[in-house]
Amino acid sequence: VTNIRVLERYKDTSLIECILETGRTHQIRVHMNYINHPVVNDPVYGKVIKEYADFGQLLHSTKIEFDNPSNGEHLCYKVDAPELFYKIMEDLTNENY
Repeated sequence: VTNIRVLERYKDTSLIECILETGRTHQIRVHMNYINHPVVNDPVYGKVIKEYADFGQLLHSTKIEFDNPSNGEHLCYKVDAPELFYKIMEDLTNENY
């Protein structure tokens, strides 16, 4: 199960937030492709923007949290996306690609 929320819409893409209730290999990529909104730069399920082909998929986890199965401790990790991710988002916003 993947819960999807649109954060911002652009000309041909959208910035979304996905909250996973389950965890399967390629889950976000498969689910987004299934609803005809593949992840940008996904060479298997989506389309690649030539200028940013080396970046890889425009997919980033800003936060992951879970309970440690060995001791029950709740763990939460947060990290910002790389600068190039924000540059690509800016280009998408300005329709420069």
